[in-house]
Amino acid sequence: MQKTGVRWEDVTVDDITVDDLDDESFKIFRREALRKKRMTETELNISNSELLQKLHLIKDGKLKRSAVLLFYSDPSIVQNGSFIKIGKFDEKGRVTYHHDLEESLLVNASKVIDLIYLMYLKAKISYEHDRRVEEYPFAREAIREAIYNAIAHNCYMYGAPIQIRIADDSITISNSCILPDSWTVETLMEPHDSKPYNPDIANVFYRAGFIENWGQGIQKMCDACKEIGADLPVYELRGNDLRIHFKALERALIDHSKVPKGQSEPLTEPKANLLSEKIIQLLRNNPRITYGELTVELELSRSTIKRTMNRLVVDGLIERVGGKRYGYWKIND
Repeated sequence: MQKTGVRWEDVTVDDITVDDLDDESFKIFRREALRKKRMTETELNISNSELLQKLHLIKDGKLKRSAVLLFYSDPSIVQNGSFIKIGKFDEKGRVTYHHDLEESLLVNASKVIDLIYLMYLKAKISYEHDRRVEEYPFAREAIREAIYNAIAHNCYMYGAPIQIRIADDSITISNSCILPDSWTVETLMEPHDSKPYNPDIANVFYRAGFIENWGQGIQKMCDACKEIGADLPVYELRGNDLRIHFKALERALIDHSKVPKGQSEPLTEPKANLLSEKIIQLLRNNPRITYGELTVELELSRSTIKRTMNRLVVDGLIERVGGKRYGYWKIND
């Protein structure tokens, strides 16, 4: 690859055509590129094939690997391990629950941040002049930037998933990488030029507004941490595994030990809110999901899930459209 100048993402794929690609991935790209003003409506109002040509994702009439990773519903067909693995860990380092996001890179990017903040993190609740204030222990824009950088710059030929390890007091995001010659982890934290490992994937992520293209992403990440008063992230390189560690903001951590015995309400309310948020996210991802599927996904009893969903219906947050067999759940945003 170094001798020829051909990158791993440039190799073409024989058995997948433009017609096989995922419509949802194209919708996400067009919507975000227009919303972030990285492309005009005229540039986007063309066929999928023409769009891929414009994005340099077709070579000799065939799709590049980068096109399949970005727009195909099962990118593992190009390389096993092309997905995102998220896990919640307790204080003893045991996994309590996890998700594998195995759709296209664009679909995964559109879901991953909301999934983490709705299902994996708890906000500390306070009130200012009767106004409810939620404070998360990690700067959302910083986590977003780190994850999108990991997706865009991951070395997919190694076949290892991007891993997001979440604990109450830390988040670690890791991906396979090959840094540019003479670069170190210290270089990443200094002003530097943009030298993406996957230029085609990075270009699509830039056009969709997910990343910057002037090497400013890490500065943006650090600024987000400073804004909430959190420590700056720390990079670590182990072989070809690049990790970035975020330390939780101390004041945003929920200290359950301070809740007096016999007063369960302060603990119950956040748990109920967290379950409601998890259910809403699952309904958003799959409006036709069944109670049985929810019990498996959430590892809770059917009665607990039905009770929570009934409360969401009464509060007007969700509603059932159609019958039990062919209906679906509607989220009232």
